[in-house]
Amino acid sequence: MNAAPADQIRLLDVQALDVRLQQLAHRRRTLPEHAEIESLTKDLSQLRDLLVAAQTEESDCAREQTKAEQDVDQVRRRSARDQQRLDSGAVTSPKDLENLQHEITSLAKRQGDLEDVVLEVMERRESAQERVTELTGRVESVQSKIDDATGRRNAAFEEIDGEVASVTKEREVVAGAVPGDLLKLYDKLREQQGGIGAAKLYQRTCQGCRQELAITELSEIRSAAPDTVIRCENCRRILVRTAESGL
Repeated sequence: MNAAPADQIRLLDVQALDVRLQQLAHRRRTLPEHAEIESLTKDLSQLRDLLVAAQTEESDCAREQTKAEQDVDQVRRRSARDQQRLDSGAVTSPKDLENLQHEITSLAKRQGDLEDVVLEVMERRESAQERVTELTGRVESVQSKIDDATGRRNAAFEEIDGEVASVTKEREVVAGAVPGDLLKLYDKLREQQGGIGAAKLYQRTCQGCRQELAITELSEIRSAAPDTVIRCENCRRILVRTAESGL
């Protein structure tokens, strides 16, 4: 394949722009905010699970407290009715009076036990409420950090994408001046060779594979016509000659 020396030099400009696009893509993929957001999102998920558990516990305690308080009220009303009967003098039988007094005593003990239950449930509920408050604050704090990291990531995206658009446009202009067959070969090699399809021959060394060329290969290159498209014997990339090639 033949191509004017200026077109071959221009191919190095295309390669430089492609390398810049690769760098920008790598930078976009490896922004530190990605790992930060991922870590914070995991923390947030765990905290939300703990919050739901704490809210469930608080809700269960609330129902348990309501039930215990209703039981206390029921015993209290029954005890009040018995005391009213006792105080009214309506019960005259000694046996009935004894039974009534025994029931009032039993109800008083039952009421005391139930009130202890209410206090115990209230303490558990208060502890659950404190846990809910704590976890809610932590969830809000982590969410705020995620929002901040997301904002920084999006700002970086905008900056990178803007540069990508600019470099892509410049690449289109420069590549448009390269002969089609040469550009097609370059693109094919670039895909096969990890993004590098053309390299400069600098001081007798291929800048694509960093290998110094053999004397016989250098001799062949010296004798080749200026418009001959040279390929590196080692990596098979397009090898572009310049004034710095050391020929």
